[in-house]
Amino acid sequence: MKFKTQMEAAKAGYITEAMKIVAEKEKVSCEYLLEKIAAGEIVIPRNKNHNSISPEGIGTGLRTKINVNLGISKDCNDLDMEMEKVQMALDMGAESIMDLSNYGKTYEFRKRLIDKSTAMIGTVPMYDAVGFLDKGLTFIKAEEFLDVVRNHAENGVDFVTIHAGINRANAEIFLRNERTNRIVSRGGSLLFGWMMKNDQENPFYEYYDKLLEICREYDVTLSLGDSMRPGGINDATDASQIAELITLGELTKRAWEKDVQVMIEGPGHVPIGDIEANVRLEKSLCHKAPFYVLGPLVTDVAPGYDHITSAIGGAIAASHGADFLCYVTPAEHLRLPDVDDVREGIIASKIAAHAGDINKLKDARLWDLEMSKRRQALDWKGMFEIALDKEKPKRYRDASIPEEEDTCTMCGSMCSARTMNQILDEINTEKQYESNTR
Repeated sequence: MKFKTQMEAAKAGYITEAMKIVAEKEKVSCEYLLEKIAAGEIVIPRNKNHNSISPEGIGTGLRTKINVNLGISKDCNDLDMEMEKVQMALDMGAESIMDLSNYGKTYEFRKRLIDKSTAMIGTVPMYDAVGFLDKGLTFIKAEEFLDVVRNHAENGVDFVTIHAGINRANAEIFLRNERTNRIVSRGGSLLFGWMMKNDQENPFYEYYDKLLEICREYDVTLSLGDSMRPGGINDATDASQIAELITLGELTKRAWEKDVQVMIEGPGHVPIGDIEANVRLEKSLCHKAPFYVLGPLVTDVAPGYDHITSAIGGAIAASHGADFLCYVTPAEHLRLPDVDDVREGIIASKIAAHAGDINKLKDARLWDLEMSKRRQALDWKGMFEIALDKEKPKRYRDASIPEEEDTCTMCGSMCSARTMNQILDEINTEKQYESNTR
C-alpha cells in the first residue's frame, strides 16, 4: 500500500521503514510512533527524494534533536568551506542541517548537501526566491513563491521553514504595538516588506492549501516559521508573538487535515523566567506539535558568546518540552560562522539538548552515570571514549601530564577520587581479611 506521507501512513496504522529506523534509534515501539505521528506530536522529516538520509524523529517522548545552520551569502560564498562544515556537523552527530543560502543560484550547494547528508535537510525557500527567480523582491508574483517551494521539494529537502503566520491581520497588530527590535526574522521581514509594498496578503497564507499540496506530494514537513519571534528579551512574549502563534495553531490543524507533518518554530530572545511559559503556550495553542526553538537566548549583552546564552535557554526549553534546538554559534549577530564557530555551536547545542533530556526522558541520565563511574575509577581513556566531545578532553589531558598517572595536574596526589579509592580499598581489604580469618 502506497502512502504519500508519514502522517497518512500512521493514521492508517501502517509502519513505514522510516518509523522502524526511528523506533530502533529511540528505543520506543513502532506502535508508540504510529499513535504520536497520527496525532501530530511526532514528525519524521523524510522527503521521498532524499535517498541518503538516516531518518530521525522529533517530538513527544523522543530525544531532543539539534539543527546546524549553513549556507552561502554574498560576502562569503565558498562552497567548499560550507561542505567542510557539513562534514563536521555529520561527524559530530547533528541530526539536522539547514541550508540558509541567500545569494545567487543556490542549487549547486543544495544538491551537494542533499546527496551527501545522512541528516535531515531544511531550507527557507523565501531566502532563495530572489536568486531563483532572478528578479527584485517586490516584483515577485504570489504564485512564484510557491514555485520556489516546489523546486526545493523536488530537490529532496525534508522540511521547509515557511512564514505563513505573518498575515495582514498580524502585521497590523505588529504596527500597533511598538517593539525595540521590530521584526528580526529575515524571512518574516522580507514578507512584511512584500506585503506592504504590494498591498497584498502573504502569499503563503493566502495560498496555503496549494503549499500543502506541494508538501504532501513530496512528504516535506512544514516548519511554520515565527516571523514575530522576539529579537531581544524586551520584546519577549508580546502581542505580536502570541498573535502569530495563535495563527500557526490554526494553520497546523489545516495541515494535519491534508496529512502534512508540522513543526512550530519559536523564539528567539527570551528571559529565563518566560521560557517555560513559552513552551507551554506553544504546546497548548499549537496542539502539541513539535516545538523547534532558536536558542532561546537568555540575555542580549554577550555578543561573541551567544552559543552560551543560547545553550542556557535551550537546556531550559528542552527540559520543559521543546523538541528541537537550532544551534547558535559564537558568531551570532556578528558574521557568517567559520568552521571553528560551527564546532562550538554544535557542542553547546548538544550539551543543552542532553541536559534537557535528563529532565524529560527516564533513560537519558544513564550516559551520565557511566561517565561518573569512569571518572571515579580514574579511567581516563574510558571517559574520553564516551564524552560528548571526544577530542577536546583528550587534548587537554595530553597537554598537561601529571607526575602521578592516576591524577591530573590540578589536584595531583590530593585527588579526591584517588584518595577515596585508596581508603575504601584498604577498608574493604581489611574487612575481607577479617572475614577470612574467622
